[in-house]
Amino acid sequence: MNLKYIGAVAALSMMASASFAGDYPEREVLGVVMWGAGGATDTVARAINPAAEEALGKSIVVLNKSGGAGAISTAYVNAAPADGYTFLYGAENPQLHPIMGVADLDYSKFYPVNILGRGVAVIAVRTDSKYKTMQDLMADIKSNPGVVKMGSTGPGGLPSTIGALIKNSADFDVTAIPFGGEGPGLTAMLGGEVDFMPTGISAAAEQVKAGKMRILAVVNPTPVDTLPDVPAITDALPKMAKFLPWGPFYGVFVRKDVPADVKATMEAAFKKAADDETFKTLMANKGNVIMNISGAEAEAFLKKWQQVTAWALQDSGAAKVNPETIGIMRP
Repeated sequence: MNLKYIGAVAALSMMASASFAGDYPEREVLGVVMWGAGGATDTVARAINPAAEEALGKSIVVLNKSGGAGAISTAYVNAAPADGYTFLYGAENPQLHPIMGVADLDYSKFYPVNILGRGVAVIAVRTDSKYKTMQDLMADIKSNPGVVKMGSTGPGGLPSTIGALIKNSADFDVTAIPFGGEGPGLTAMLGGEVDFMPTGISAAAEQVKAGKMRILAVVNPTPVDTLPDVPAITDALPKMAKFLPWGPFYGVFVRKDVPADVKATMEAAFKKAADDETFKTLMANKGNVIMNISGAEAEAFLKKWQQVTAWALQDSGAAKVNPETIGIMRP
């Protein structure tokens, strides 16, 4: 075959590929939420979605795919074509999966399109709970090892991580009952299936406003503006101060091998969306802090968060795998 012809075909193929990537998105995009409907991650995803759709110029279909403390949705997005048409609305959980023995896949295999914001966790109970303070809860746990039931989302989820931090600071022998997300867990708590649940402020906010839940403490070294009358958890557990501030985060992730220009288009869209006033107001009302970072800055944040949390779990005896053996060095 004529070498000039082969060269021309190759050039046309490269041009077609570049044109395809440059036209992204040509159709609707799928945003996979790693937790069930009603949880904190789902709340943030559905809040950013309208502004992101407007910025992208195409619809974003939201799919809730819970299970495995986020491992199922993370693997699903990782297995999808690297074209930007499937992305993850994710939280912090995959950064703990290798340490908790849940999965080998963490965010080192993904590109952070945008870390939208971070939240402050709280300890929630039903309004009619016998626990009026965090001190009441801790006293009952100490007096009745293994009896008090804690709502959880599985190993590596926010509740189990906070449980590990508390366990490293005080007597904390509870029975963890797993659910498919913070939303289902909090619903179960309202039904009396569990006694309390660590959760993000955003997941509990509406139920608190409705008078169905009370917050015993914010998992922070100081009170927060959203809940100014709620004490910091360090009032009851001063030894937790060394782990704080700590909290969940929410972001948009794609496979690392997605084309650079597609990543750039997504970055620009979500950066604009995260600056939308409606989104910023909702985040503030839910007690979240806007971050709106991407690329190298987001990767540095993810690495530091993983180091701090992994070693907190290791030091408390909750880690299934020593972080150092998988390349996560002590911060």
